[in-house]
This record gives sequence, C-alpha cells and structure tokens, in this order.
Amino acid sequence: MKQLLLIFITLILLTPNHSISQSKGAVTAGAIGALVGIGAGIGAVEQMKERAELTATEWLLANNPEMTSFSLKTLDFDGKKIKDMSSTSVITFKIQEFSPMDEPELNGKKFVLLGFTSHGWINEYGIDFDKIKWFLIDKTKWIDMMVSYVKVASGEPNRSHIEQTLLNGKIVNKGVKIKSKLTIPFYKLSGDMYVATDYSDEMKFIYNERSLGIFLKATKDLVQIGRGSLIELHEFFFDKE
Repeated sequence: MKQLLLIFITLILLTPNHSISQSKGAVTAGAIGALVGIGAGIGAVEQMKERAELTATEWLLANNPEMTSFSLKTLDFDGKKIKDMSSTSVITFKIQEFSPMDEPELNGKKFVLLGFTSHGWINEYGIDFDKIKWFLIDKTKWIDMMVSYVKVASGEPNRSHIEQTLLNGKIVNKGVKIKSKLTIPFYKLSGDMYVATDYSDEMKFIYNERSLGIFLKATKDLVQIGRGSLIELHEFFFDKE
C-alpha cells in the first residue's frame, strides 16, 4: 500500500502543470478512488483470511480434542483479490503440531485441512461458513489420495510403484519425478477433457491437465485443487524434517 501511494505521488509530481490544471479534479478523484479501492480489497481479503483461519481452528478444536498445540496457516489467500476468492472451490490449510516451550519448533505430526466451498460461500455479508465442508488429512491419507490421483492421471496400474515413487519423489506439472527423471508421466489432455475414478463413498477424483478435481457425492459439487497447491501440499508432507 505504501508503494502504491509513493507511485501515485510521484506521478502527480512528474505531471506537467497545464495537464494538472485542466483535469486536476478528475485525476485526483480517480486516483484516490483507485487507491481506496485497492486498500479496501487488500483489507477485505486479509479479514477473510483471519476469519477463515479462526473458523478452521474452531472446527479443529471441536472435532479433534486430542490436538492441543498446533500451527495453522492458509495457502489460498496470499496475493488474491475478492473476485478470485469468490470462485475458490477449496480452502487449504497446513497444520503441524509442536511441543509447547519458549520459541518452539514445528516438528510434530503434519495435517492438511481441506475446506470445500459451495456456491454462494462469499456474499455481500462476508463468508458463509455453513457452505464449507471440512476434511482433515494426515500423511497416510494423503498418500492414499495421491496414489488414486496419479493412477487416474497416468494410467499406471501398479499401486505399489506409484506409492514408492510418491514417497521418494515429488509431484510436478507433468507427472511424478524422482530427482531429474519424470518417472510417472501424466496424460496430456486438452482443457475440456477429464478422466474420473471412484475414490471413496464421499468422493470421486477427476483428472484434468490443470488440476485435481474432487466430486463430492453428498452435495454433487465438483471442486478443484490447482496443480500449484497440490505440489505445495505434497512438499509440505514430504520435505526434510
């Protein structure tokens, strides 16, 4: 915000005097309006982020009372605008337990909390958290989900091979890679092509070249986790600890 204000002031100072005198009112009003709009957008997203983290924390405490010390961070709000957030289909949170002490290290068990949104979850009154369905996933569950996803995305039939590749490698845009080798390549599909598999009583997985689609059977909603978020979540579980 400070940088935007500095740019605005610089532009005013560099503008020729006669141009300023001709349209001073319009330029000033328009520029200030734009800055106020930008500030309001940034503030609104930050407020949404705080509310989402608070609600996720409340859900976690209510449904997992054994978790008494943990860190919870969102992946979805940084650099987003309100219009982008309104079309978000899943909010992802990284969670890690720790032992309470002065300046503790995050060295405990890791989880991912997925909050699946449905139509109208953001409206003129803010976030409607009744339109979010929560799923808490640990490392074992994540691997099971990713094995099913990689299987449908690549056609690789050997579940054990997929699991070992995931444990020793990482997900990239084109498949699963171990070091510099693309060990399991994904299908190359156009943007309007999909491959589906039945994962559980609650979900179907949908492979598209740009994302992991999850079809929620209960609500009949198709939500998407972008490939970038998918990669970041996998790295969160399997970075060096």
